[in-house]
Amino acid sequence: MSGSLNYAYYPGCSGTGTSIEYDMSTRAVCSALDIRLNDIPEWSCCGSTPAHTVDHTLSSALSARNLSLVEGMGLETAITPCPSCLTNLKTSGHRMEQEDFREKVNKLLDKPYNGEVSTKSVLQILVEDLGVEGIKKKVVKPLKGLKVAAYYGCIMNRPPEVMDFDDPEHPMAMDNIMKALGATVVPFPLKVECCGASFGIPRKDMVMKLSGKLLDTAEDIGAEAIVTACPLCQMNLDLRQGQINSATGASHNIPVFYFTQLMGLALGLSEKELGIDKLCVNPHTALDAIGREEDSKEKPSAK
Repeated sequence: MSGSLNYAYYPGCSGTGTSIEYDMSTRAVCSALDIRLNDIPEWSCCGSTPAHTVDHTLSSALSARNLSLVEGMGLETAITPCPSCLTNLKTSGHRMEQEDFREKVNKLLDKPYNGEVSTKSVLQILVEDLGVEGIKKKVVKPLKGLKVAAYYGCIMNRPPEVMDFDDPEHPMAMDNIMKALGATVVPFPLKVECCGASFGIPRKDMVMKLSGKLLDTAEDIGAEAIVTACPLCQMNLDLRQGQINSATGASHNIPVFYFTQLMGLALGLSEKELGIDKLCVNPHTALDAIGREEDSKEKPSAK
């Protein structure tokens, strides 16, 4: 196993609960690609969405504690599948470059964080460290015939001075991976628009409108599935799809996959180990399209 593909792994709280299929498929795909994930011992919540709205010092301390644990593991890079966790971990490291802020945060920690850890998303290390061609070489069941729209959400690549990955307005990482898997990627003009995120509780109407717009557009451009890298985005588009249909009068029936789930299928992994059965919208309305083009080519034309 290549020493460069060896990372500290931060699953995040949703990865052990509401988005467990994302964690399952991430671990399965990384194993298939010879990427070593080292679980951070005694990791804790990064603060997620609420903490930074209350206290920046406390929010940074929650993330810095985990980064300090990574330093103790002797690893240089921590990766996480969740964009919300990624934002908090990277923002904490970014803010702690200021000496006075770092001192305030470290006073709250049992072990100070020395700023020696680089934080990246699983998506980032797949395209930058392994490479799209490296992924393509491992494909055993191409996704030919499946039309997908890649949806990144609004925080995976922004703000660019902190996230430092891909294009903040027109990212292509997931698009390129899906193409390498053999899928047809339809241009999605709303790929970095907000789905409403965690406002599904205080402002359900807002999420219905924003997520509904995303589903409308995906349907209009002919997508048979949406692929995403964010638990909140996946939840709003998949779990709430029925609610959106009721609120807007639409009749959407578009499966919403984590990009790692489709990667896993193309790598020959089973639906069970990828958590495909945990999706709300029937995934087989899209998966049944795989191989459709080849089947039509093999059938003799009617005379």
